Amino acid sequence: MPLGRELPQLLKQRLFYKGRKFDFEVNRLRLPNKSEGEWECIRHPGGALAVPVTAEGKLILVRQYRFAIQGRILEFPAGTVEPNEDPLDTVTREIQEETGYSAQKWDKLGEFFLAPGYSDEIIYAYLARDLEKLENPPAQEADEDIEIVFFTPEAFEKAILEGEPVDAKTVSSFFLARPFLV
Repeated sequence: MPLGRELPQLLKQRLFYKGRKFDFEVNRLRLPNKSEGEWECIRHPGGALAVPVTAEGKLILVRQYRFAIQGRILEFPAGTVEPNEDPLDTVTREIQEETGYSAQKWDKLGEFFLAPGYSDEIIYAYLARDLEKLENPPAQEADEDIEIVFFTPEAFEKAILEGEPVDAKTVSSFFLARPFLV
């Protein structure tokens, strides 16, 4: 289980909603410091993310439409970890679906909480190298509206610093991968 785990005492579960990708709950809790109150939480099975790097040293990202922000955002390929699935299996599938590439070499970059103020989601980040373009990539999911884009590490860092819309898991994973990028 994640670092620093200290369970609060559940006093009452007030609301629970089971969704397609995550669950939402509102609970009355007693925290380890004895404080009591109601807290909302998104329970998420976790996500796995690939930082794909071509033989030429270019990063492969996707510009994806996200309904919650009503716009497009740059992201590394990623997906939700399915029940009893290893995160590496998740990201192996997702890189193929979202970019049309497969990776022969995988290095774990680390794992981190995405938004611990309201969610238990953990992101498992990997560096994907020795990429091969697939002749027949798997179909994307019906709700995916994706454009594949290539950046040099320098150009991508500049895009981040200049305010290009990029999600937090991508920014975090980029900086975890930065020491490995030429």
